[in-house]
Amino acid sequence: MALGGLVFGLIIVGWAVWCRVRWARRLPILVWTGVACFAYFVYHPLVALVLGGLFTMSFFVGFGLRRRARHSVRCSVYGALGGVLDKSMAGF
Repeated sequence: MALGGLVFGLIIVGWAVWCRVRWARRLPILVWTGVACFAYFVYHPLVALVLGGLFTMSFFVGFGLRRRARHSVRCSVYGALGGVLDKSMAGF
């Protein structure tokens, strides 16, 4: 039940980010939300949890690196999210 809530939370976060970013940045969010939902229903909820954890870890590392470089909090959040989505879609 808790993992179902995690996937639902990922969907809500993806939707919130969708509403805030430009059209060109929506595709990676849709792809990764779809991959997480697919992994949850087809494989095992733990797979979706690991995928979400990797995404979150990458976001926090990017955020920390930008804050260390003395970027503003807003710039760090947008830059970290854009960086994670940009690098994760490089294989597609």
